[in-house]
Amino acid sequence: MLQRLRPVLAPLAALPLLAGLTACPTTKYPADLIVYNATVYTVDSAFTKAQAFAVQDGQIMFVGSSDEVRQRYRGKEEVDAQGKFIYPGFYDAHCHFYRYALGLRDADLVGTDSWSAVLGKLRAQRLQYAQSAWLTGRGWDQNDWTTKQFPTKDSLDRQFPNVPVFIVRVDGHAALVNQKALDLAGVTASTPISGGVIEKDAQGRLTGLLVDNAVDLVSAKIPEPTPAEAAKLLLQAQEQCVELGLTSLADAGLERSQIERLDAMQKANQLKLRLDCMINPTPANRQYYLKRGPYLTDRLTVNSFKVYADGALGSRGACLMHPYADQPKQTGFLLQSVAEYRALAKELAASKFQMNTHAIGDSANRALLDIYAEVLRGQTDRRWRIEHAQVVSRPDVAKFGRFNVVPSVQPTHATSDMYWAGERLGAERLKTAYAYQDLLKATGRLALGSDFPVEALNPLFGFHAAVARQDAKNYPKGGFQPENALTREQALRGMTEWAAWAAFEEEKKGTLQGGKWADFVILEQDLMTAPAEQLRNIKVLSTYISGEKVYERK
Repeated sequence: MLQRLRPVLAPLAALPLLAGLTACPTTKYPADLIVYNATVYTVDSAFTKAQAFAVQDGQIMFVGSSDEVRQRYRGKEEVDAQGKFIYPGFYDAHCHFYRYALGLRDADLVGTDSWSAVLGKLRAQRLQYAQSAWLTGRGWDQNDWTTKQFPTKDSLDRQFPNVPVFIVRVDGHAALVNQKALDLAGVTASTPISGGVIEKDAQGRLTGLLVDNAVDLVSAKIPEPTPAEAAKLLLQAQEQCVELGLTSLADAGLERSQIERLDAMQKANQLKLRLDCMINPTPANRQYYLKRGPYLTDRLTVNSFKVYADGALGSRGACLMHPYADQPKQTGFLLQSVAEYRALAKELAASKFQMNTHAIGDSANRALLDIYAEVLRGQTDRRWRIEHAQVVSRPDVAKFGRFNVVPSVQPTHATSDMYWAGERLGAERLKTAYAYQDLLKATGRLALGSDFPVEALNPLFGFHAAVARQDAKNYPKGGFQPENALTREQALRGMTEWAAWAAFEEEKKGTLQGGKWADFVILEQDLMTAPAEQLRNIKVLSTYISGEKVYERK
């Protein structure tokens, strides 16, 4: 798969990375951009620091001291970094960029501290978008409320009787809808569902709560934005990403039409972000992509399928080996049968695509790890992934290393869930949850992401959560299960080099070395030395993709 890159990279890769030569050439090499007087973290194998680098045609040509670079290269543009700190562009290894963009038109329910606060935001949203066919919102979490019970549709029915309402829980695995939405979707108390829940009260009446596969029954009825609306929202989301230093994203679960829209916008030079698009494994998508093989461009990688094994811990959809500590009759559930996952894995094992599976509960993680091992039969470099790997029993941690499975984890999940995860899991099982250092020791690499919009967009929130195991309030003192904190170097590698490796992109990005794309971010403070309590507040001064400045702080 990476053979396609070698003709592009070989001429530049032949240039020295860190020059040990002192002779000054009589003729300087031309460069589009020279950046000097910086502290450059190359994130190479030795975690080398440099002062400067030269860029030509979007790629790094040479990295070294300021004197070396300026003696060897003549730049069309030269940037004096004034001692600031440069890192490879941040790579979010698991997010939902397309969904986030379209969600910019939704009511923002993140951080609401009560059901009444949710209703207030919905009323305001309806006033602002009175002509919209649906009232949608995202981000509520009953665990943040004094009364931690799931809400019901009664208030929605009273306040919004004539407009369908669809509001998604923060994890994306549950939604509350009103009766109007249920009627439009044809959902009744007798509607069959597999791999999900249509919640009913003690009298058998619908509460409006839908979990996992049941969510799709209603969401499928919400009209898609027009192409012009979608493009506008995607560009708006891109602005927010580059402002935070993100240059590459792995979008976890897309349809062919969405991938083709992103590809067209990149080819039109509208969308600058580099995207690794995981495909939703519908029969139609599998038929199309498996026949053609991976699709690789400079900005777009289509090389994997995103599979869901189970739901989320917060909505008790995560599949556990033993019952929930706070619901002793529930263990969660797999979204499909083991036989269906095995059949899909065999199909993908015969292709060149990765299988990247969402697995939260310990039972889901065990089932998928064993299926991976069975169908891959010792293939050592397929880089199949478990997305989240959130609750993994101790015997199964070693399987990640033994079967060469990549843990793709989201550090802010640990610090968001720590307030209530023990209630779901119990004290003993909690010890093997969010165990990032244990997984790293087993595998040698972790891909780090955020899962936005489930969590915040800012990658430095994840960096802080990974190394301090604390939330935005620097709670708890000493960190949540600090034995599983990452070092700063490990965390930086996880959001640059290792994230690229997890998508088979290590030859073209993830480090600042000769022959790689000049994707980099300049920060006002040093991630390696700044006090932990300041990490979330460090500002991005500028962001570059292919040597082009795509953001500068005003």
